[in-house]
Amino acid sequence: MTLTIAGQELIAYLLASVRIVAWLAIVPPFSTRSVPTMAKVVLSLGLAFAVAPELAGDIPVGTYELLVVALTQVVVGAGMGFVTFLLFQAITAAGSLVDVFGGFALAQGFDPLGMNMNTVFGKFHQQLATMLLFASGAHLLILGGLLSTFELLPLGERPDVAGAPGLLTTAFTMFFVTAVQIALPMIAVLFIADLGLALLTKVAPQLNAINVMFPAKIGLTLLLLGLSFPVLPEAMDRLVELATEAMATIAGGG
Repeated sequence: MTLTIAGQELIAYLLASVRIVAWLAIVPPFSTRSVPTMAKVVLSLGLAFAVAPELAGDIPVGTYELLVVALTQVVVGAGMGFVTFLLFQAITAAGSLVDVFGGFALAQGFDPLGMNMNTVFGKFHQQLATMLLFASGAHLLILGGLLSTFELLPLGERPDVAGAPGLLTTAFTMFFVTAVQIALPMIAVLFIADLGLALLTKVAPQLNAINVMFPAKIGLTLLLLGLSFPVLPEAMDRLVELATEAMATIAGGG
C-alpha cells in the first residue's frame, strides 16, 4: 500500500502550527514551565488541524521563500502573543501595586515556573486571573480569536506593520489604565490609613502607633482585597475582548 501526502497542504499545516506555537510560547499560562515544551508543540499541532481546511493561498516551496514565510509566522505569532500577554498582565500589575502600598512588596519570592521575582498578591492575582480565564471559558474565545487570524492574514501574505506603533501604544495604555482602575480604590484607602497613623504618631507619640501600623495595614489590605474580587471577572471579560480585537488588528482585520 502506498501513502500519498499532498506536499503543499502539509507545508501550510506546519506553517500554521509555527504561528500558534510562537503565540503559546509567550502567553501565560502556556509560556510557564508548568506546561512542558512537548505539550505546547502537540497543542499547536492539534489547533492547526482546526484551520487546516481553510489554509489557502500561494505557499512557496522554494527554500528561501519558505524560510521567509516561516519567519513571518514566528513574528506574527510572537507579536500577537506579546499583546495578549501585556493585556493579561494588567491584573497581575494591580496585585503588585497593592503589595507596594500594603507593605507586602518586602516579601518578594522567586517563582521557579515563571523564572522571575513575584510579590505576594501579584502572584495571587496572576493565578486568580488564570483561574477566571479557564473557569469562564474565555480561553476558548482567545484561542478562537487566534485561529480566526488565519482568515484575516493567510500564510502567504505579510502583515501591515504601519499600525504597529499605535497598537502597542493602545495596549500599553490599556495595561496601565486597567491595573490602576483595579488597584486605585485599595491604594487610596491604604494611603489614607498611612496618613492617619502618621498623624496619630505626631499627635500622641506615647501611643507608639508604629507598633500597630503593620498589623493594621495587613488586616486592611486583606479586607480590601476581599471586597475587590467581584470586580475581577468584569475586568477579565474586558481584557479578553481587547486581546481578541488586538490580534485581529495585527492580522489586518481592523
